Amino acid sequence: MDARKSIATARRIVVKAGSSSLTTPQGTIDADRIDALVDVLAARRATGTEIVFVSSGAIAAGLGPLGLTRRPPDLATQQAAASVGQGLLVARYTSSFARYGVGVAQVLLTADDMIRRVHHRNAQRCMAQLLNLGVLPIVNENDAVATDEIRFGDNDRLAALVAHLTRADALILLSDVDALYTGDPRQPGARRIDEVRTPADLGGIQLGGSGRVGTGGMVTKVEAARIAGIPVVLTNAASAAAAIAGQPVGTYFHPDARHRSTRHLWLAHATTGQGRIVLDQGAVEAIVQRRKSLLPAGVTGVEGDFAAGDPVDLCGTDGRVVARGLVNYDAAEIPDLMGRSTRWLARELGPEYEREIIHRDDLVVLTTDEEARA
Repeated sequence: MDARKSIATARRIVVKAGSSSLTTPQGTIDADRIDALVDVLAARRATGTEIVFVSSGAIAAGLGPLGLTRRPPDLATQQAAASVGQGLLVARYTSSFARYGVGVAQVLLTADDMIRRVHHRNAQRCMAQLLNLGVLPIVNENDAVATDEIRFGDNDRLAALVAHLTRADALILLSDVDALYTGDPRQPGARRIDEVRTPADLGGIQLGGSGRVGTGGMVTKVEAARIAGIPVVLTNAASAAAAIAGQPVGTYFHPDARHRSTRHLWLAHATTGQGRIVLDQGAVEAIVQRRKSLLPAGVTGVEGDFAAGDPVDLCGTDGRVVARGLVNYDAAEIPDLMGRSTRWLARELGPEYEREIIHRDDLVVLTTDEEARA
């Protein structure tokens, strides 16, 4: 069976549109482009497929009302533009989907909503209930309050994580380029890539930079496809109908056979280490090769100021990060535990100290066995 038929028969699809797919050459929202994309989404939804739409464009929508001619470089003005533009953007979608009798809901997320387990579960329940009620969720970053997240990769990584959050069957990434190429498609000799089966297929490929009003480029889209772990198509908005129907347009990324759990993907790609714990070589090998928990005996140092429950990076003595996990202790507690066995700690400090620094269920390995042994 043609691999793309899995998209044609998908029960639930996440579609992501970047700012360049929704705006005019001047960077303002293009009503005709929005209506054309809504036509495609509504048509697929009418066949019984559930659609989750991840839309960029809040900042772009706010440029005109604020008298700005281009995306502002400073964070405060970006946040102001997003505050003005988000309401206008959702109002435009509400009006456009109303032509088909489809109700929509605005869902604003930040990376923090993916990092913190309670937020993650709440977002998951909310999205599930919206779909149960027949409402089409329109997801965007909460740019008005985001800091580092405002440069999340033009929502590409967010879209991949939303695909996991909603247990989607396919992901469609719409860009201003019709596919992935071996180089800049505007230059002679650049060859279109129809399929990507493994990371090896991308060897030697030059990935382009960011677009006109968005923040993402091909790098973030390729990473999003890797994170998603489900069938992914990268193409332009003009090819959206064909892509969502499973036709041979754009670049098709085959699902990863080593599909990680949502929780491990969340730890690897939606969190940022709030500090570092330095490990001896034995602990590095135990975590990377044998997937063991991190015990106090293997810790040789701690860096940063973090609290129990925060994500922290684990690194060897050479400083190379090998894993990330949710720590069970505050940073200030760890120096007194280093090099000790959990049995000794329980005897000297009390039974509450007879626990791992990080449990293996809360750990994700970020390196290979070979790299860990190097």
